[in-house]
Amino acid sequence: MARETAFHPVTSRTAAGFGDEAGWLWVTNFGDVDTEYRAIRQGVGMWDLSPLNKWEFRGSEAREAAQRVHTHDVMGAEPGQVRYGGFVDEDGMLVDDGTVFTFADDHLWVCTNGDDRARYFADATKGLEVSIEYIAPELPSMQVQGPRSRELLQGLTDVDLGTLRYFRFLPEQVHVGGVPVWLSRTGFSGELGYELFLRPEHALDLWAAIEGAGATPYGMDVIEPIRIEVGMIVTDYDYEPHARSPFDVGLDRFVKLHELTMGTEALRTVAEDPPNRFVTVRLDEEGADYSTALQTQDGGDAGVLTSPAMSPRFGPIGLAIVPAAIAAPGTAVQAVTPDGAIPGSVDVLSIYDPHKERPRG
Repeated sequence: MARETAFHPVTSRTAAGFGDEAGWLWVTNFGDVDTEYRAIRQGVGMWDLSPLNKWEFRGSEAREAAQRVHTHDVMGAEPGQVRYGGFVDEDGMLVDDGTVFTFADDHLWVCTNGDDRARYFADATKGLEVSIEYIAPELPSMQVQGPRSRELLQGLTDVDLGTLRYFRFLPEQVHVGGVPVWLSRTGFSGELGYELFLRPEHALDLWAAIEGAGATPYGMDVIEPIRIEVGMIVTDYDYEPHARSPFDVGLDRFVKLHELTMGTEALRTVAEDPPNRFVTVRLDEEGADYSTALQTQDGGDAGVLTSPAMSPRFGPIGLAIVPAAIAAPGTAVQAVTPDGAIPGSVDVLSIYDPHKERPRG
């Protein structure tokens, strides 16, 4: 049976439906996906992201353990800093992607897409002084995202949110709406936004405070166009574990080639001349599915459309892994479907905000 989140008693009152994903019940939507989209892009939305898989690394070599599996510079992170990047195997291939929250040298949170990473972490960190515990059920979380998210949260806390920088969090709990939370300036929307982590017994009070302040609840149905517009990847959709390099899915700037990271030599070789690029593809019409083959106009291989979506802003689009030789914006491609080829063209990754100015605003 799928696990319910700590917010379920309140979300179940108004949710239009739930889906079972990776053993958790996720809200699909709250009845009006267009309204949910506008809230994220124009106002402020709230999302129960408690199923995000969270692991606690503790011990004298906890930081080194996280660095061994993560492509970003974990060793150089300050307390209160969040690092996003890939989790890799000994061949430099992606196992997962996610964030590392540094509290101290001996205490970190590691967030992944997959919930079955215990063996991977144990094997990769063998011999190090570190304990790794799965803590997602004890640490529900909420995302508050949108251009008005700071304004809304500032009205619920005494913390000066103007001083909290992008990809930073507060290691000590603060109060939001009277609820103790760990507050982070991160998110999965491509907008200004925050993540709030808390204990289960406070979940209903936090939901009431955030929604009461004017945030619009949203669910999974709006996540696909939102994330695809800004080039955000998801395991098992945009790549299978152990099958792709971080460079195949646009993680170049998050690969720091740290000497402690597994697969660094393999990553260094690929970094010199990546064979594939991650792009947005604009399509002339709907009809493409996940993992749809792409072709050039003359029928040559043009890679794969990993994640399609109907964007309210851009129409039919998708994320795609294409050969580097045809990755220039404007290159004509076509998606091969059972009903025929759908014409399209390559565009920049993160078609909504290529320079990530909005979340940094």
